Amino acid sequence: MNALDLPQLLALAAALGWASGVRLYLVVLLTGLAGHFGWVPLPGGLQLLAHPVVLAASGFMVFVEFCADKIPGLDSLWDLVHTAIRIPAGAALAAGVFGADHGAMAVVAALVGGGFAATAHAAKATTRAALNTSPEPFTNVGASLLEDGMVPAGLWLAVMHPLVFALMFAAVLALSVWLIARSWRFLRGLVARVARIFSGRPDPGVAPAFRLSKHSPPGDR
Repeated sequence: MNALDLPQLLALAAALGWASGVRLYLVVLLTGLAGHFGWVPLPGGLQLLAHPVVLAASGFMVFVEFCADKIPGLDSLWDLVHTAIRIPAGAALAAGVFGADHGAMAVVAALVGGGFAATAHAAKATTRAALNTSPEPFTNVGASLLEDGMVPAGLWLAVMHPLVFALMFAAVLALSVWLIARSWRFLRGLVARVARIFSGRPDPGVAPAFRLSKHSPPGDR
């Protein structure tokens, strides 16, 4: 495969930043494997990811994260711990697409990539926290598996079809903002409900964060 052109590099930087906010270790592993086996000519700033030691470490962490992310409660704790890891890592990976030879572009990529990582992480963490309030584990596991599939699909699209990726990425960002707002409102209501219960006041209940019905109660509008 020939060297990546500018649209591919821009799409890859965005994809690495965003995907790091969802599955950081999977991003590192897939990117490293792509470079190691020659599937994608990695930019100089990312070639270290193809080192066998990095591949082994990221592969182990992918396994750990895959298991932890399927357990309700533990997944939210995992997200909390990784708040300080995913965002700077996403910025670093996005900057690595352009490397030291393109200093200005690398700085811009780091800023934007970090922002994308923060958005993805916030959407994932708040949505999963809201889903954890459900007594059944299936929605949580389903959401986790969806995230597992979105990351490799996004990285592949960024390299192979950058324009298609750009269109889908815009939709994903809009959805992420909606999920953050929806989940945050639910979690804020849940905290207020707990405080109300402990204060001895009547508990009106909290509407679910996500519902299948088309009709919402008046208090949820």
